[in-house]
Amino acid sequence: MDIYKINTATELIKGNPYVGRGIVIGRSKDGKKAAFAYFIMGRSANSRNRVFVERDGDVFTEPFDASKVQDPSLIIYAAVRNYRNFVIVTNGNQTDSILEELQEGKHFGSALKRRTFEPDAPNYTPRISGLLKLRDGKFTYKMSILKSIDAEGSECVRYMFNYPSKPGLGHFIHTYVTDGNPIPSFQGEPERIAIPDSIDDFTNELWDALDPDNKISLYVRYIDIDTKQSESRLINKNK
Repeated sequence: MDIYKINTATELIKGNPYVGRGIVIGRSKDGKKAAFAYFIMGRSANSRNRVFVERDGDVFTEPFDASKVQDPSLIIYAAVRNYRNFVIVTNGNQTDSILEELQEGKHFGSALKRRTFEPDAPNYTPRISGLLKLRDGKFTYKMSILKSIDAEGSECVRYMFNYPSKPGLGHFIHTYVTDGNPIPSFQGEPERIAIPDSIDDFTNELWDALDPDNKISLYVRYIDIDTKQSESRLINKNK
């Protein structure tokens, strides 16, 4: 087993019916760009009734058909926020918890100490979060998962990962291993994933790898590490 193997998105996702929500963060192969992606999937009508909307560089989940929303509490949130030298990306309203801590001069980890997994028994969906830091031509990132310690949701376990950035290497964390009832939570540390130079190649590979029935939306952004100029791609299954 090669523990340093860098897998493609196709190798990690294709054929898996349900990896849930996922975050990828890493550096392009040429070393010039910081990259991240966030996607959502859904099994229920309520979960599938969503789109991504970008406003002033921030990304939000919104209902596709507002008349069909059943419970917005865990499905409508800011997925991406920008603050100074940071970009925050998460699968829930902990995005704003992290933003508030940064605005107060605190840290990514301190924000997540006061959060837990989602209260959606029996799945207890993990909260996954990422933080990109770009400053003085340097790029580093953090990732986290908050998950239940047992099937009863009795306590929260908080895992934090800190990464230097390496050309062509990214890390991928997602909420679930695969489909199930209850749905099994992600296990282990974030997976090593290849980050190509082309944002379109990466976007297309991710979207094509996701299960066609359960995928909902995908957002990808590449940021020039030196100039901070960025480009993004957004795909919504609901149009």
